[in-house]
Amino acid sequence: MVVSKRIYVRGIVQGVGFRPFVYNLAQELRLSGWVLNDSFGVTIEIEGPSKRVKRFLAVLSDNPPVLAQITDIRIEDLPEFGAKDFVIKESRERREKFTLISPDISICDECLQELFDKNDRRYRYPFINCTNCGPRYTIIKDIPYDRPKTTMAEFRMCSRCEQEYRNPASRRFHAQPNACPVCGPHVWLVDSEGKNCPGDPVKETIRFLRQGKIVAIKGLGGFHLAVDALNDRAVRELRRRKNRYEKPFALMSPDMQKVEKFARIEPIERKILESPQRPVCLLKKLPDNEIATSVSPDNEYLGTMLPYTPLHYLILTEGDFTALVMTSGNMSDEPIVHTNREALHRLGRVADYFLLHNREIYQRVDDSVVRMMSGDLSFIRRSRGFAPLPVMINRNLPPVLAVGGELKNTFCLNKSRYFFLSQHIGDLENVETLEFFEEGVQHLRKILEIQPQLIAYDLHPDYLSTKWALGQQELPAMGVQHHHAHVASCMAEKGLTGKVIGFSLDGTGYGTDGTIWGGEVLIADELGFERAAHLRQVKMPGVEKAIREPWRMALAYALEAGLELDVGKYFTDVSGTEADLVKQMLRKNLNSPVTSSCGRLFDAVAALAGLRHRVGYEGQAAMQLEAHAVCFASVKGTGYRFEIEVEENKLVLDWRPVIRQVLKDAAQNYPAGMIGIKFHRGIVRAFAKIADLLRERFALDRVVLSGGCFQNRYLTENLSRRLTKRGFRVYYQTLVPPNDGGLALGQAYIAAHVLQKSKGAL
Repeated sequence: MVVSKRIYVRGIVQGVGFRPFVYNLAQELRLSGWVLNDSFGVTIEIEGPSKRVKRFLAVLSDNPPVLAQITDIRIEDLPEFGAKDFVIKESRERREKFTLISPDISICDECLQELFDKNDRRYRYPFINCTNCGPRYTIIKDIPYDRPKTTMAEFRMCSRCEQEYRNPASRRFHAQPNACPVCGPHVWLVDSEGKNCPGDPVKETIRFLRQGKIVAIKGLGGFHLAVDALNDRAVRELRRRKNRYEKPFALMSPDMQKVEKFARIEPIERKILESPQRPVCLLKKLPDNEIATSVSPDNEYLGTMLPYTPLHYLILTEGDFTALVMTSGNMSDEPIVHTNREALHRLGRVADYFLLHNREIYQRVDDSVVRMMSGDLSFIRRSRGFAPLPVMINRNLPPVLAVGGELKNTFCLNKSRYFFLSQHIGDLENVETLEFFEEGVQHLRKILEIQPQLIAYDLHPDYLSTKWALGQQELPAMGVQHHHAHVASCMAEKGLTGKVIGFSLDGTGYGTDGTIWGGEVLIADELGFERAAHLRQVKMPGVEKAIREPWRMALAYALEAGLELDVGKYFTDVSGTEADLVKQMLRKNLNSPVTSSCGRLFDAVAALAGLRHRVGYEGQAAMQLEAHAVCFASVKGTGYRFEIEVEENKLVLDWRPVIRQVLKDAAQNYPAGMIGIKFHRGIVRAFAKIADLLRERFALDRVVLSGGCFQNRYLTENLSRRLTKRGFRVYYQTLVPPNDGGLALGQAYIAAHVLQKSKGAL
């Protein structure tokens, strides 16, 4: 019996070899019909004996191409149409567009083998790719995903590449970025003045790196600044020129064998390092390793990735490097550079040489950064390899645009149940980053053809994202409280609706009462929240200065706890004049708003423990406190004791007894790690007690953990474990960052539900 079917396939089905897969499957099963890309995904018409068609549908659903992600398959019966063979038709645009865009993927094993095969015509070709690997999001200008709508359009395929492209038996069948040395992009090397350097560009790059030079290397989504990671002098010079003195640099190592020389690797870490996404993964340092100490000073982790482009492999393998520093090609606080002209202009005083190429990067995308948490992936930064994959929820909602916060900015657009979180934009504090933000919003709106009906923004009036949102006159705008957005971000990822107990712990967020929040426990749902508990407030002398100088917070906490702190004894790098000025600010309420920030409490304890009085980057003091605490995790003890009070029908977690005990232990010269572990244990126990009290009051057993403090592995794992043992269902984020990089998802989730309700559909 002959049957005919029309099949609509939605998801990541363009740019991943889906049409060739369908074609070859139809050929294998001797079925006739056609397949094409359209603005929604892939459409197939298939005809043949019913058993073979049934087999076709089963394989299509259960065993699609490796990089494909099918979200929906719809099948319609058709009258017999009498096709004689199976063909791939030209792509078709519809009036409305919607298909999922594949992220950029690392070079596959087969292309890698060809790259180093002297007998292959693409031997040492830096742009080798196939349907299973290579650039995607960074080169796409529009959909359907076909070569004319990518930055590869200017490179006309030679006859041999064209033959591969048309040959169903080839791995490059309909590979849109297909190219070779004859017809494709190429690389060249110039000095900091833009003058061409003679010789093989890759070999010369290796030679200069060996000499300790800094080389700006154009990659997949932007430039890296590279130096030999074993050359301490070169790394320090890069820090000086880039004006980045303490924040760790990322490493790129050629293979796992080299990584094992300097880092300890858990099986789950090995898996993610070798995945096609190739993120930077935080790995525990091995003692006495060869990596320059200046790569990651005062930090127990090395952020490490494997190569993901052919060019990376050529440099690292032929250069036989243990590792290269591969840090984002930008000046501090600016977005990653992505054009040749921009690189020479902005990085001319940083890099000695520039390895350039002429494949245009249409969308700049920085590296993703992850760490392991309870055996799961936890994002610190979600970008290349993952963006713009959507978070899918279980209901259709009206389209909104959420613009995120200020630090670690991302934005989010949704289309029905698909919530598209952008790549990492950066700290939205200058015009250059705002322009990148605007470019990203415009591009994603265009390729997904999303017309938002509402803009969601953070309540902080001074954020550039907030000002931008309020300046968009064509759309209504809705403010979303920062910590509610954190909780909702996790709810969206986990598909939760209805009320939850939401722990939202971070450094700074604008509260509905005009104060600075950050240690919040909310009773929240997708529409609203109640502030049920929070950390006791404390003054924040100098606001931004208090973030950069934790000794200020330590002094504020000590004074609030009724203690006179001998500043000269605890903070030898703080002058008496500075200390007196801060004390006056606190006593006279000068530029000292109150905060309930959990991040600032961690900072203060780190300072009192003698770890860090001033920081070079966000979260540095808290990270060091955690690192030292973990070293004492095997020491038995119960931890410091917080008190819980009730004020205006809210639970208030009082840290004053803890500060007194910290100072007592510090005066007795307790190791910083001992103070750290007692603090961590105490705060875990206190938050668990608050969850118990709120469960009794609100009859809720679902707990959501979100906010930047939940990048702290000890806090997250131990609080989650303790709550689970007490019968709570605990949720923390694994698809988007718990920090402000995931904020826009929560804003969008809330705004879309509010908009839906306003239309009477909820």
